[in-house]
Amino acid sequence: MKEVGKRLKALRDSIGFSQVKMAEAVGSTQSSINRYENGQSTPPVELFRRYADYFDVSLDYIFARTDKPQGVTYEFKPKAAPEREEMRRFIEMCFDPQSPMNEKLKETLYRMMEGEQ
Repeated sequence: MKEVGKRLKALRDSIGFSQVKMAEAVGSTQSSINRYENGQSTPPVELFRRYADYFDVSLDYIFARTDKPQGVTYEFKPKAAPEREEMRRFIEMCFDPQSPMNEKLKETLYRMMEGEQ
């Protein structure tokens, strides 16, 4: 929680707020803000959300998972992603190569796995 406390303090300092003013802004008390910033206490989840909303930053930023205030954009890659070779081999085995619908069915399955509708 030390790193999170440093991040909370840095956010507050960035706008020149005292702990009292910050407490008013996020619905807390000065003593609680002090404990959070010094890593002596863990803020409730709701307070993290209030900080994120107030400063327009991501929770990843507040939790020091990234130095980018907007956070990290994650790309969902399911374990059964079609680019995985073993999944491609499995799909190839499942369809009759003599079927006239073979390619269309495989393409549809790949799109479904990729999240297309």
